[in-house]
Amino acid sequence: MNTQAQTTPTADPQQTAASYFKDLQERICQAFEALEPNGATFDVTPWEKDPDAQLQGSGEMRLMRGEVFEKVGVNFSDVYGTFSPEFAKQIPGALENGGKFRATGVSLVSHMSNPHVPTVHMNVRRIETSQSWYGGGADLTPTFAYDEDTQAFHAAMQQACDGYRDGAYDEYKKWCDEYFHIQHWDEPRGVGGIFFDNVNSNDEDKDFAFVQAVGEAFLTIYPQLVAQRMAQPFTEAEKTTQLYKRGRYVEFNLLYDRGTKFGFATGGNPEAILMSMPPEVRW
Repeated sequence: MNTQAQTTPTADPQQTAASYFKDLQERICQAFEALEPNGATFDVTPWEKDPDAQLQGSGEMRLMRGEVFEKVGVNFSDVYGTFSPEFAKQIPGALENGGKFRATGVSLVSHMSNPHVPTVHMNVRRIETSQSWYGGGADLTPTFAYDEDTQAFHAAMQQACDGYRDGAYDEYKKWCDEYFHIQHWDEPRGVGGIFFDNVNSNDEDKDFAFVQAVGEAFLTIYPQLVAQRMAQPFTEAEKTTQLYKRGRYVEFNLLYDRGTKFGFATGGNPEAILMSMPPEVRW
């Protein structure tokens, strides 16, 4: 289990969160690279917005295509700007400060070569307007669901939630199940996990510790699941099933995903926003 000490917020909790998220990105990438048998590594692309762009700030896009990870993106951003008047109405506290915001976080999606290894999504973030809050979560989307994998993943997320407050896991699991539901097919995207947003208990240290716990829980459990399944034999028919499952994933991310909508509405980097798209897909 990862034993990195949790970072305590300072006078600027947004910057403290950004420092943690950048470090989390680095450690996740190291863990994923360690699973690649032939030495595949992430391509690292730092970026910084132009001075006259709607969105200001910088980030780092990391993308790896390997033998185990067919495609995985792990992105970090630390940005600021002003929401459009229409979009500001949808964001807590944005109207009160003229639409100004700061946002930082790390987001990842992995698409696996072996259809028995589940696709995973994880995101943790902090946003400031005239208010501030944390959001994020992690969820599994297997092609072939294994009860033991689902239980292990949920147990890791529950442990992170139980350290925050009573009832948090049940609430955030339900939120995840409802959010990651493909409405036009009336089916779940995967086997769930947790999803949370607008987390502000008026205790910055407690909220930040919770988000760190989610990040560390993910970093512990997902590489274990990959290691257990990545050498499992599979057939061409099973690979084809995976490609159709990926089609559902694309539909959700383009039609419903709030992060995709937020990224485009704020002038984000399209390549980074769309890193969640699989390398090969069928409909």
